[in-house]
Amino acid sequence: MPHILDTLKERGFIAQMTFPEELYEQLKEPTTFYVGFDPTADSLHIGHYIPIMAMAHMQRAGHKPIALMGGGTAMIGDPSGKTDMRKMMTVETIDANVACIKKQMERFLDFGEGQAIIVNNGDWLRRLNYIDFMRDIGSLFSVNEMLTADAYKARMATENGLSFLEFTYMLLQSYDFLELFHRYGCRLQMGGNDQWSNMMHGADLIRRKDRERAFACTFQLLLTHDGRKMGKTEAGALWLDANKCSPYKFYQYWRNVDDQDVKKCLALLTFLPMDEVDRLGALEGAEINEAKKVLAYEVTKLVHGEEEAKKAADAALSLFAGGGSGEGVPTFELTAEQLQMDGRVTTILADCGLCKSRSEARQQVQAGAVLLGEEKVTDVNAVINASMFGADGLMLRKGKKGYMRLVLK
Repeated sequence: MPHILDTLKERGFIAQMTFPEELYEQLKEPTTFYVGFDPTADSLHIGHYIPIMAMAHMQRAGHKPIALMGGGTAMIGDPSGKTDMRKMMTVETIDANVACIKKQMERFLDFGEGQAIIVNNGDWLRRLNYIDFMRDIGSLFSVNEMLTADAYKARMATENGLSFLEFTYMLLQSYDFLELFHRYGCRLQMGGNDQWSNMMHGADLIRRKDRERAFACTFQLLLTHDGRKMGKTEAGALWLDANKCSPYKFYQYWRNVDDQDVKKCLALLTFLPMDEVDRLGALEGAEINEAKKVLAYEVTKLVHGEEEAKKAADAALSLFAGGGSGEGVPTFELTAEQLQMDGRVTTILADCGLCKSRSEARQQVQAGAVLLGEEKVTDVNAVINASMFGADGLMLRKGKKGYMRLVLK
């Protein structure tokens, strides 16, 4: 079996690491490592998927993952990548989000006895004594060094600046690493490359305070070939929760990625062998669509399960090739009473989520981007009535990628 760092490098995960030669030797033996997740929502999104996949690769290579839920740090908020201070969250909201995320994590990692564990840093951070913490931990940090962090420099350049509350985030994240080292023998923190400064200081804290080896390793962020953040949709983030983003919409996102991003996504987001990734990534012209189908199916299978992946693929076939059952196509239920009250196409476009507002819906109709069944809608006052519905409902489309099957209850 190749060394895990070689595997992660080959698949495109690695961005930076501390003490590379020492870390290479450390990972020749089973090593406990951790990745932190901020519970700022009740679901993970695609931005979390890269570290989750890396954790799975690490576990398959014999290392022990800790998924650290930020039940304590979320009460402050990480300033990295933010132009303003995050909204304060209650303990109740944070704890509820942690519970939801724990369930999602179990899809990707083995949490059996002696395997991966989930830990909440609220267990120790919420009990900290401020004076003791600042004397014991704060005394080991240089403000001059902290201010060189990109996240801090960027925030200090904004109108509202950087609050002292957020300034202490680096200390708390570093303390997490020290606590996990003491409790579980954790020697490696992994995460997104935007966390490099925080992670580097955490590894340094263990080396300075306990004179022990500790390491940091960051992953590439999920970006398109031209540097844009991947995973943004019209509705916002590409969530891993089926209630926030249906398996069909999730599948369709990957089915429609740019040709130049297919190979990278296959390497990072699936477990396909690299020789197969290379083969699929080398396809050109119309053949690249086969690679995109494989990508969409494999990622959807990992996130939502094989049954949902098959439904999504079948739904796509039903819509685009005239085959399949269409079972997985997104569906919006209407009643005859609703249609009588307001059956305008523009109203339903907004109500079912294909458009953000009725104003946008009118613009889409005027642009010739809306189809009802196979007919283009040209009148902004066009109305849908009950007689238009077939046994399988009525297909409403917006542009090339927006589909909704309307059914009467």
